[in-house]
Amino acid sequence: MSSPTDQPRSALRELLVIAGPTVATMTSYTVMTFTDKWLVSHLGASFVGAQGNGGLAAWVPQSVAMGVLQVINTYVSQNMGAGRAQRGAAYAWNGVWIAWIFAVLFIPYSFALPWIFAEAGIEHEQAGLAASYGQVLLFGASLNLSTRAISQFFYGMHKANVVLVAGVTANIVNLFASGILVFGNGPVPADLGLFGRAIGEIGQWLAIKPQGMIGSGYGTVLATLVELAIPLALFLSPKFNRLYKTRGAWRPSWPHIHDLFKTGWPGGLMFGNEMVCWGFFMVYLVSGFGAQHASAGWIAHQYMSLSFMPSVGLSVACTAIVGKYMGAKQPHVAASRAWLSVKLAMVYMGLCGVVFVVFRRELVEFFVDPATTAADRDQLIRLGGQMLIATACFQLFDAVAMVLSGALRGAGDTIFPGIATVISSWVVIVGGGLFMTKVFPGLQSLGPWIAAACYIATLCVILLLRFTSGKWKSIDLLKHASGEPLQAKASTTDGVMS
Repeated sequence: MSSPTDQPRSALRELLVIAGPTVATMTSYTVMTFTDKWLVSHLGASFVGAQGNGGLAAWVPQSVAMGVLQVINTYVSQNMGAGRAQRGAAYAWNGVWIAWIFAVLFIPYSFALPWIFAEAGIEHEQAGLAASYGQVLLFGASLNLSTRAISQFFYGMHKANVVLVAGVTANIVNLFASGILVFGNGPVPADLGLFGRAIGEIGQWLAIKPQGMIGSGYGTVLATLVELAIPLALFLSPKFNRLYKTRGAWRPSWPHIHDLFKTGWPGGLMFGNEMVCWGFFMVYLVSGFGAQHASAGWIAHQYMSLSFMPSVGLSVACTAIVGKYMGAKQPHVAASRAWLSVKLAMVYMGLCGVVFVVFRRELVEFFVDPATTAADRDQLIRLGGQMLIATACFQLFDAVAMVLSGALRGAGDTIFPGIATVISSWVVIVGGGLFMTKVFPGLQSLGPWIAAACYIATLCVILLLRFTSGKWKSIDLLKHASGEPLQAKASTTDGVMS
């Protein structure tokens, strides 16, 4: 058995063992929304924009909770690195309690969505569709956030394969459940091929009425339930309970909740605020130019998500690795792993940027309903292509910013990145986006996309300067953390699924 402080034979191998499944898992989250948009695109271009707006409205408040819950990874990984792995389970359980508290608080907001979209100037039909879709996702928020809390435990324990299995299974469930619920026993578009015939027959057999766009929301909630059940079953298994006392820490604990909020509130502020700014960007600045701009914007946004989610996976893996070595009092090793993660992210996102430019027409056409008129098709392709070029311009900056943010979080350095993100997002995304629409109105929705590219570049420089300053190396997160002294150190390598 090796000590958690031992130097691995290969830094790249250590990173890939954690990052590989984590990247695949994060990509699976995006594939789920990608699938939903693909299904809904067969209902018409306007539905893609409505689904995007509704999904973002549901994601904004949940992102606040997710920002807090991410530091479960930090506490679990640092305790594992310090040889006290049994202390991690309490952070996971109290993360679940936090998830349910947030979900209850979202209920009034969900009922306010129709008014919010109406005030945002969204077309009446799109506003109603977006509000209904967002409400479905918000009613399932308790499942989604609980899934993230348990997942962060497994990331922190360097057992990302568990989350990967859950994510892949959930995507399969989502593909069929959403397809069946969207089209029901009604006609299924012929271009869906064999898959379309399969879901059509199941819909006929179950006598399900077509639910349209809302059906994809129901399918996502059902898939999220499956995604939670798989890691939770392992978390509560006899083996995990024996090794990490996962069943005994279920009661709410104020000290642990305090730890999570104390370190996680900047992340919650950062994620929530950034989503508010991106929401303003997509719903007001971009969608305000009309339904075609909204649909093109959400198509480009979907590809942007597909490109950055693997880097988010690297960021999560970097949090776990940096946390492990900070807990083991080896900040120099933590730094080297962080820089390796940055290099991998830059290679991947750089390639994505090239694809966005070279294949922009084909990428946009994938989401265009064949029944769309030639004029509308050409406009969507033109607008979406311009937005993909703007997205390509900030891919490398985004790679650096996301991974270094995860590295700083792994060390417990969360306040500076959180405040820096809030200030720069309001100044550049909101202020810069408004400036572009007023001063350069001829650019239309492309103007705000240029401002978004400037924001990513600005945030990259800020976080790069913070990381290279080295201040994070002196943080001792566990010094005042919760947890009673253990009788014996828990093994981190005993025969548990990894």
